[in-house]
Amino acid sequence: MAFDFKKEYKEFYLPKNKPEIVTVPKANYLAVKGSGNPNEEDGAYKKAISMLYTIAYTLKMSYKTDYRIDGFFEYVVPPLEGFWWQEGVEGIDYTKKETFQWISVIRIPEFISKKDIAWAIATAKKKKKQDCSPVQFLTIEEGICVQMMHIGAFDEEPATVEYMDRYLEEQGYENDLSETRLHHEIYLSDARRVVPEKWRTVIRHPIRRKK
Repeated sequence: MAFDFKKEYKEFYLPKNKPEIVTVPKANYLAVKGSGNPNEEDGAYKKAISMLYTIAYTLKMSYKTDYRIDGFFEYVVPPLEGFWWQEGVEGIDYTKKETFQWISVIRIPEFISKKDIAWAIATAKKKKKQDCSPVQFLTIEEGICVQMMHIGAFDEEPATVEYMDRYLEEQGYENDLSETRLHHEIYLSDARRVVPEKWRTVIRHPIRRKK
């Protein structure tokens, strides 16, 4: 049976719809960095997602090619995730999507290396005529965070964030958002098939003990 990150790491991918504090270990990702409105048709964000999925599935299916990845075992491609920020803004201002800076990511197993990603990029260019050269190998260690499941449209996230902030206050913590510790979302619903009211998104913020 294929390894499934969502099932093996439920505490990070399937939290409850109330805040909880977790310590998130180091993990490796495929990543594309960019900026701009994620809803823009044919915009940079949607192109980044296409590249990520192309490389993710090229790696996943590598065992059916002549290329061999050391330590490979079959796995389910994890959900799309995103780290978001805006210059000069504390937290996220959802009304100014054109100012978003983002890193779109898909988690990869530890056995996948930079060399394997380079092979997948070359394979995608040769077989699918798709330039995926912006895809990078990225390691992130989030550390101590608060998270919860948000159910609903992305524009309704501020209410969930407020709920998380109140919980932090009660527990003696505060947000620790910075240039290196970012607002994090994990997308568990297919927005093309599920109505916005039922979208499931993990929202995660880095935190620290109040001084």
